[in-house]
Amino acid sequence: MGVNTALKQTALFDTYGKYGAKVIDFGGWALPVQFSSILEEHETVRTKAGLFDVSHMGEVLVEGKDAERYINRLVTNDVTKLSINQAQYTAMCYPDGGTVDDLLVYKLENEKFLLVINAANIEKDFDWMLKQANVEEMTLQNISNEIAQLAIQGPKAEGILQKLTEIDLSEIGSFKFAQHIAIDGLKDVLVSRTGYTGEDGFELYFAAAQAPVLWEKLLEAGREKGLKPCGLGARDTLRLEARLALYGQELSSDISPLEAGIGFAVKLKKESDFVGKAALIAQKETGLKRKLAGIEVTGRGIPRHGYKVVSETGEEIGVVTSGTQSPSLKKSIGLALISVEHAEAGTPLKVEIRNKLIDAVVVKTPFYKRV
Repeated sequence: MGVNTALKQTALFDTYGKYGAKVIDFGGWALPVQFSSILEEHETVRTKAGLFDVSHMGEVLVEGKDAERYINRLVTNDVTKLSINQAQYTAMCYPDGGTVDDLLVYKLENEKFLLVINAANIEKDFDWMLKQANVEEMTLQNISNEIAQLAIQGPKAEGILQKLTEIDLSEIGSFKFAQHIAIDGLKDVLVSRTGYTGEDGFELYFAAAQAPVLWEKLLEAGREKGLKPCGLGARDTLRLEARLALYGQELSSDISPLEAGIGFAVKLKKESDFVGKAALIAQKETGLKRKLAGIEVTGRGIPRHGYKVVSETGEEIGVVTSGTQSPSLKKSIGLALISVEHAEAGTPLKVEIRNKLIDAVVVKTPFYKRV
């Protein structure tokens, strides 16, 4: 595959070639951007089911008497609202309100939590977590290298996975999970009804060494229903259509969760103080100066990360954070961080694409919602 051997690899790396993967450098990881084609994989997830290797994601185990109190001080959402076997989307902030990362918190037991963080941020996040953990009675463990994660996503995902397990998957609600599950002889899998595609589906966490076996078993079980391996390319177009934020684009140390439109995961009224709370309260009280908006390019061209956005009068008002030619909508779409006075749906704009100002308009998001 001609990939730089200095790149980090998941336990499935040696399996990629068998399925024709085109492997790229993604934040220091050797990962498949596609197996067949991005369009085909995107369509497969929207209509049937796709299987993703997301083992590059990071996992941190937080355990002990003060685990919940500590996490609640670390993140913007309110983890005291979680029941055992429930997951929550949240963010970690710097004192100035900028975002350290967005993440999932899984409540495994009353004093035991799993935090799932972005691959490019593992070291940075873990250092940040350690810095915040100075008084509590608990342990923090970075178990990222021990855990594999597969995502099976799409309308046929439940039916395919159900073939391999005796638990009733229909009983696992959205953002709920089941622990210590057997999947076709492989024991101790955490099965979570979460994902990053805008479709129904599951994310499976288990011992990294077992990844090649489970990958093959899932593809075999899903063959008749059209399950296909999918890469990062489709993952990106799928999540963008569903308006799911990507760290490093919609979220960063310079972009707060409120500006990025994930205010639903920011609980400013929770009892616990948290890092960045004062800055976010101030931001809300004075009013946001900029916010993330969906755009559709009506002229010729595709908006890409970093492209300038200007108003009808030619004033620079922001920047594109993500953009693509939407496979589902057959339109050029994007997310842009722009000044709030231009962020209302219907507002005409222009995007600078290859040194030309191309017509665009602000549209409501998500661009795509499953029926």
